[in-house]
Amino acid sequence: MIWVVMMKQGLIVTIAERLPELIQLEALIKSEAAINNRMSLQASELVRLPFHDQHLPIYECRLGNPSPGLPCLFLVGGVHGLERIGTQVLLSLLTSLCRRLAWDNNLQRTLETMQIVAIPLLNPVGMALQRRSNARHVDLMRNAPVESQERTAWLVGGHRISPRLPWYRGPAGRPMEAEAQLLVDQVLKQTRQSPFTMALDCHSGFGLRDRIWFPYAKSTRQPVSRLGSLFRVREMFFQAYPHQNYVFEPQTKHYTCHGDLWDFLYDEAEAQGNPLLPLTLEMGSWLWVRKNPLQLWHPLGLFHPMKKHRVQRTLRKHLVLLDFLINATEAYTNWFSHTEDEADWHQAMLLWYSSNRQDNCS
Repeated sequence: MIWVVMMKQGLIVTIAERLPELIQLEALIKSEAAINNRMSLQASELVRLPFHDQHLPIYECRLGNPSPGLPCLFLVGGVHGLERIGTQVLLSLLTSLCRRLAWDNNLQRTLETMQIVAIPLLNPVGMALQRRSNARHVDLMRNAPVESQERTAWLVGGHRISPRLPWYRGPAGRPMEAEAQLLVDQVLKQTRQSPFTMALDCHSGFGLRDRIWFPYAKSTRQPVSRLGSLFRVREMFFQAYPHQNYVFEPQTKHYTCHGDLWDFLYDEAEAQGNPLLPLTLEMGSWLWVRKNPLQLWHPLGLFHPMKKHRVQRTLRKHLVLLDFLINATEAYTNWFSHTEDEADWHQAMLLWYSSNRQDNCS
C-alpha cells in the first residue's frame, strides 16, 4: 500500500486522499492475490513513475484464461488525469467480476475461453496532480506519431505551441511519453497472441449523452478498414439492449485531432495482421454540470459526476455495456470475420459517412 506524503499550501496530503482509485486498486489486488486459481485476478506492476520524492505504479490486471490463442477484451482508464470516473467504472467492473467468480458458473465458463486485460489507471501522476496531462504536461491522447489528414480545431486537435496549454502533443520528433508507449506496447503484445482483440478506453468530458466512439480521429473521410465489423458490434448491442441511450459513431463526427493513440494502435495492429476493434466510451459529463452547475468551481467539475448518487448511477449504468463487450468478445467467432461483410460495410457507410444522414443519429 502506498502512502506518499507531500506538502500543499502547508497541509500534509496523502495519496489516499489524492488517489483513492490507486488505493482501491491495490486493495483489490491484495485481496485476490491469495486465491489459487489461474482465472482469478493476476496483477503486475508495469512501471513506476516519479512523483515528488516517491513513485507511482501503473498496474495491469488480467482475468480469465492466460493461454495464448484466445480472444481478449482490453480495458483502459485514467488516460486523462481529470477524468477519474473512467478509472472508477473499471474498478467497479473488476471488483464485480472478482466477487462473481466465486459462484457464477456462467462467468467461469466465459473466462475459460477468453481473457480480460485492464490498465485501470494509465496516468496516475496526472490524476494525483488533477491535470489532464501527465507530469511533463503532455496529453497522452495526442501523443502518438499520427498526423491528421485534415484541418483540426485550434488547440483541441493537438498542438506543439507550449506545454502550458492543454492538448499539448509533446515536442516534435521525440519518442512517445512513457505512459503512451506502455499502452501501445501492451495492446500490441496482446493482439499478437490473440486471434481477436476488442478494446474500450473510458473517458468523460464531452456532450450531454454517453457516446461510443471509434477511429479514425484523424479523418472525416477515410473510414477504418473494419468499418463493417464495428457496425456489426453496434447492431448487436442495440438489438440486445434496445432501451440504452448511447450514441455509437466515429469520433470525427465531432472533431479531428493529431496523435490519437487508438488511430495509431489500429493501424499498427492491422499492419501486423492482428484484428483490433478499439472503442472509446465518452461519458456525457455536460449533463452532470447541467444538473449541478456549482461543480464547475471544482477542478474536476467538467469531468466527474461529483454528487455521490450520480457517481453510483454512473458506475451502475455502464456495467451493461461492459457485460455486452465481454460476451461479444468471447463469442467473436459467431459474428466477426477477417473478410468484411459487404452488406455491413454498405450500411455503415450510409449511416456514418453519407452526407444525407442526420449527424446525431445513434
